[in-house]
Amino acid sequence: MTRLDGIVQLLHRGGIKSILIGGIAAAAHGSPRVTQDVEVVYDRSVENLRRIAETLAAAHPYLRGAPPGLPFRLDVATLNSGLNFTLTTDLGPLDLLGEVAGGGRYEDLSAHCVEAEVFGVQCKVLDLDTLIATKKAAGRPKDYEAVAELELLRDRR
Repeated sequence: MTRLDGIVQLLHRGGIKSILIGGIAAAAHGSPRVTQDVEVVYDRSVENLRRIAETLAAAHPYLRGAPPGLPFRLDVATLNSGLNFTLTTDLGPLDLLGEVAGGGRYEDLSAHCVEAEVFGVQCKVLDLDTLIATKKAAGRPKDYEAVAELELLRDRR
């Protein structure tokens, strides 16, 4: 069973420096769209990589779409060697993104965030203008649909 709330709360409890993007960020801004995963841009400092590895261990992260039995361990070395990880966990899908098209890395996006309560915890959420830019850069049909809605939300503010 997917528990998006559980993923967000787990990241918060673990003290992981991350920014919510994608559908969860859109929902935090008032979008009624339903999302099936949690997407975050994460800080790539060694300390944060350690926090990610330790915190997510309890949720048994595995590469989404990888064949069963493929050796995979989410640890500091793995996180340091890669950039973007699409994972499945006991709580549901989680995209750990070291960089996102149209926005960049954690340090690039930090100035383009708002604080919002998401699933009962305070989180950094991408602001509407930057969220729109990342959706446009992704270029998927579902993102273009979301852009029109997000622009309407922005214009109503």
